[in-house]
Amino acid sequence: MTPADLMALLPLIILAASSVIVLLVIAFLRSHLLTLLLTLLGLSLAFGALFVAQAGSPQNVTPLLIVDGYALFYVGLLVTVAFISAVLTYGYLERHAGRREEFYVLLLLATLGGAVLAASNHFASFFLGLEILSVSLYVLVAYQREDERSVEGGFKYLVLAATSTAFLLLGMAMVYAEQGTMAFDRVTLQPTPGLLMLAGLGLILVGIGFKLALVPFHMWIPDVYEGAPAPAATLVATVSKGSVVAVLLRLFVPADVGARPALFWLLSAVAIASMFGGNLLALAQNNVKRILAYSSIAHLGYVLVGFLAGGAQAVAASTFYVVTYLAATLAAFGVVGALSNSRRDADAIEDYHGLYWRRPWLAAVLTVALFSLVGIPLTAGFLGKLYVLQASVGAGLWPLAVSLVASSVIGLYYYLRVIVAMFAQPEAEQGVSPTHPLPSVVEGGTLGVLAVLLVGLGVYPTPIIRLIEAVVANLI
Repeated sequence: MTPADLMALLPLIILAASSVIVLLVIAFLRSHLLTLLLTLLGLSLAFGALFVAQAGSPQNVTPLLIVDGYALFYVGLLVTVAFISAVLTYGYLERHAGRREEFYVLLLLATLGGAVLAASNHFASFFLGLEILSVSLYVLVAYQREDERSVEGGFKYLVLAATSTAFLLLGMAMVYAEQGTMAFDRVTLQPTPGLLMLAGLGLILVGIGFKLALVPFHMWIPDVYEGAPAPAATLVATVSKGSVVAVLLRLFVPADVGARPALFWLLSAVAIASMFGGNLLALAQNNVKRILAYSSIAHLGYVLVGFLAGGAQAVAASTFYVVTYLAATLAAFGVVGALSNSRRDADAIEDYHGLYWRRPWLAAVLTVALFSLVGIPLTAGFLGKLYVLQASVGAGLWPLAVSLVASSVIGLYYYLRVIVAMFAQPEAEQGVSPTHPLPSVVEGGTLGVLAVLLVGLGVYPTPIIRLIEAVVANLI
């Protein structure tokens, strides 16, 4: 491996080294605060190394990885999400007994797996990154072993994720049998693709659809979100989803899915079913985690609309929507974690009744996050949906555009249920005002920064949009 390769891989090397160092430190000294600081230091160094890697990009590191502007953008996004998640995790774990330090090792490994996915240019690295990510998340979901829901969620995720991996591997084998290669840039849809090629790509899409929880591969997500500790659910909703979207765009955008009617309309049906299915299923939920789980199905459907629109603008729209979704999801789950106590997570809507009158700061942050998820103007989510809608209309995809608007209106109802509950007058005499822990200054400040970011991106998104347009240009 050349020095240029090492420089390109420096962010991934730092993430891997950080996980090993944190693990070794835990073996000799158990300190929750020290473990957090080492984790944050490793993530900060990995983010700083992105600028070193950028100097030599684009760089093909063996046939497995490509470190270009697109990969570096997604790696930076995932590292930032992991940094914020680690900060928010500290307060949550402080309120729980048991071993806390191993959580950060798994967080670093999950981030490493996501980074490998973002830089993948080969099915072998795709599989390797996916397994590093998935195995870490299995353990994180079941991290609270004394909680039956957590263990159940981890077991369901393990079994169903393993099944989806089997689909992926079989699809990769079929593509290799047809093409004789597993490199992304050489796996293209031929004018008359063979049966093995079509079947292989279909199975790969099944595996990716499971990871993104698109309909009809979505049944695992509410139970996993509900059972997982709030910080673990955050990582499933952000690092996992963001990294899989990155590899989806890398693999299929150059293949020009829009030029293949059968595949295009199949994915269009999945997108429409996800948008309506996720929002309709969320209507009947009284658990905030399950609401966020079902709504995530719809949000990934919106991302798929941008992907199907094709062209540089559409891919940029999908990527920008991913950024807005990750920020809003971080804020929402951050509030859930901040309100959770040692007995259980604050995931029932009743836990938020009258929250504004007890914790106005957290109520304001959650309101901004939910407004962004539903797409209220002056929030990042509104511009994200508008950007995707513009791309779909520009491509003449009217069924997808109409479905996006109609399903978003449906989603307004269940988000408003939570907001109305937060601003309702507390009924202390009926004993419905739960007691919530007081978040730390760092925890509250981090959530405040996320809220400001959501509004800031909604008011002035130009810098991030220009950056995204520059990094996705090479994919087309």
